[in-house]
Amino acid sequence: MKKIVLDDILGFSAYEQVRQEFRQEIIEKKKSRRVAVGDKVSLVFENRDTVIFQIQEMLRAERTTDLDKIREEIAVYNELIPDANELSATMFLEIEDQTHLRDDLLKFLGIDEAVSLKVGGHSVRGQFEEGRSKEDKISAVQYARFPFTAAAQKEFIAGARAELAIDHANYHASAVLTADQQRSLAADLTD
Repeated sequence: MKKIVLDDILGFSAYEQVRQEFRQEIIEKKKSRRVAVGDKVSLVFENRDTVIFQIQEMLRAERTTDLDKIREEIAVYNELIPDANELSATMFLEIEDQTHLRDDLLKFLGIDEAVSLKVGGHSVRGQFEEGRSKEDKISAVQYARFPFTAAAQKEFIAGARAELAIDHANYHASAVLTADQQRSLAADLTD
C-alpha cells in the first residue's frame, strides 16, 4: 500500500472545510474494519484513509503548521500503513473499570504472542510493535501486522472463512470476520 506523503495532507483551513464529511466517511469505513474479539479486545485494521484521518486530526488538535513537524507526524503514522501482502491493525485492550486499570492491563502481558488470523487451513500470526509490552507494564493500545503467505492471501481474498483468535492464558476469544469485514480487508491485500 502506498505510503502517505506531504501532498496527501490538507492544510488547516482546507481540512476544516472538508472535515465533517471526511470524518463521517471514515466512521463508515471503520465499521467494516473494526473487529471485536470477545468483550475486552478490538482491532481496527488500518489503511491509507484511516491513517490520513489520524494525521489530519492530530495536526488539527495540536494546531501544527510547521512543515517539518508535519513530515515527522507522517513518518510516525506511515508505520501503520500495511506493506505488500499484509494487514495492519491497531489493537485496543478495553478496560471499562478504571479502578484497577494497571492490574487489569497486566493480565494481558504476553498477548502479543497470542493473536492470530486463521484463514482456511492457514494461521497468520500477529507481529506486534516492540516496546509496548514489558515485564511490568503494557500499553492499552498495540500495533500489529499480519504477514500473509501467498496461499493464505489467495484464500482470504477468495473469501475463505477468516477468524481472529486470541489464545492467551488470561483471555480466550475469537471472532469470525463478516463478509463486509473480509471484503474491506481483502482490498488492502490487493491494493
